[in-house]
Amino acid sequence: MTMLEDYLEKNADRIDKVIHRYFGDVHGDLFRASAHLLLAGGKRLRPAVVILAADAVRKGSSDDLLPAALALELTHNFTLIHDDIMDGDVTRRGVPTVHTVWDEPTAILAGDVLYAKAFEFICLSDASDAAKVRATKMLARTCAEICEGQSMDMAFEKRDDVTELDYLEMVSKKTGVLYGASAAIGGILAGANPVQADALYQFGLNSGVAFQIQDDLIDLCANTEMSGKDRGSDIREGKQTLIAIKAREKGLDLAPYRRELTPADIDDLIARLNDAGILDEVRATAVERAEVAKQALAILPDSEEKEILMEIADYFIARGN
Repeated sequence: MTMLEDYLEKNADRIDKVIHRYFGDVHGDLFRASAHLLLAGGKRLRPAVVILAADAVRKGSSDDLLPAALALELTHNFTLIHDDIMDGDVTRRGVPTVHTVWDEPTAILAGDVLYAKAFEFICLSDASDAAKVRATKMLARTCAEICEGQSMDMAFEKRDDVTELDYLEMVSKKTGVLYGASAAIGGILAGANPVQADALYQFGLNSGVAFQIQDDLIDLCANTEMSGKDRGSDIREGKQTLIAIKAREKGLDLAPYRRELTPADIDDLIARLNDAGILDEVRATAVERAEVAKQALAILPDSEEKEILMEIADYFIARGN
């Protein structure tokens, strides 16, 4: 096990204990629904970024900031519940999605509960009031940007002229900003100055974009057991991923794949994309964003936490390989 894998495993256990403390014994369908995905596990990557960023700014400060780390996980799960409804997905993290276990109205409200709780947990962190105000403002802005990114993602499905720049703006908002907020909020609550906080935000933003590009590759190339999601769902739904954009630019028509796909259909598509060099180009874009993310950390003093953050950026683009 690498240092990063060991760290992520221990941190996930730490966050899981906090989750079970607050959500492990809830009552009523609404609160059970809100806890459903939280209790299904996960690598807890966004809380890890909060904690590492805090300790990279001030060693040991993360012990006081676990509620903020949980707040970012709650925000992430709120978006997952709503995304699954909009995308019609039936599995997430290897378990049925919230709206399939309960119903869509309950799932919408369950996501809303997590959204509200995230702000409560930011305020429970042991930090200065000024820092908590800055962190809360950042989380609020981030949630609005995530919604904008999701709206762009859905609007793209009705367009056939989405460019790579359009896609990168969309994933910056849909995925990048939450990683940016995770890093910056951890730093802010630990006492980071504005320059350090911005550097952490840029690290999170760019590594988050790399994460999403890799996630698009995983959606297509990884089996359901590994990804915990429906394989090929992006292609089936006509999502304008970087894969789809580059395929269109090279004259590869993906329209025939907008249907229920068998494993053989997906394998055939992967072979065609590989032959055209598309998957290699997409991977290269993810690698480039990860490098930009790591360069942003140069302003921080050397530390074990800084090193692990840089390893996380590399890990984001190695998943599923």
